[in-house]
Amino acid sequence: MNSEKINWCLSQSSGINLMPPNINLSNSYIKEADETLENVFSSKGKWKTITAYYACYSALYSILMKCGIKCEIHDYTLELINLFSFTKEEIKFIKNLKDDRINAQYHLKNILLNDEKPVKEFIFKCKIILNDLNSQKIEEIRKLLMEKS
Repeated sequence: MNSEKINWCLSQSSGINLMPPNINLSNSYIKEADETLENVFSSKGKWKTITAYYACYSALYSILMKCGIKCEIHDYTLELINLFSFTKEEIKFIKNLKDDRINAQYHLKNILLNDEKPVKEFIFKCKIILNDLNSQKIEEIRKLLMEKS
């Protein structure tokens, strides 16, 4: 984890904020991820890439909500992925997908998602992490962030 980036994120007013853990919001975000994933299969062109990113982002955000971590800036949220048991490949996948989404959405580049399988796998990994998160793990993560702020 890049402590310097996390520390900077924590110091920003709209960066990383701790709130009470919210299982209902967490469940809503993972449901949103599943619904958005369904749309990935019917989307075409750049919208497939854009939708794929938001499906993955919602799944990741569901983990943060379960831990009571609010973060409204995507770059900060993606930095927090390092608090959990994601592999380097999974981290690289979502960061690259974010870049692809930005290029497709804002720079109108023709970036196509050719394989939905990694999107499904990322969301599935988020569900595994969600299921493994107990109150002790959540407290450890929150304590780590509080120590940095």
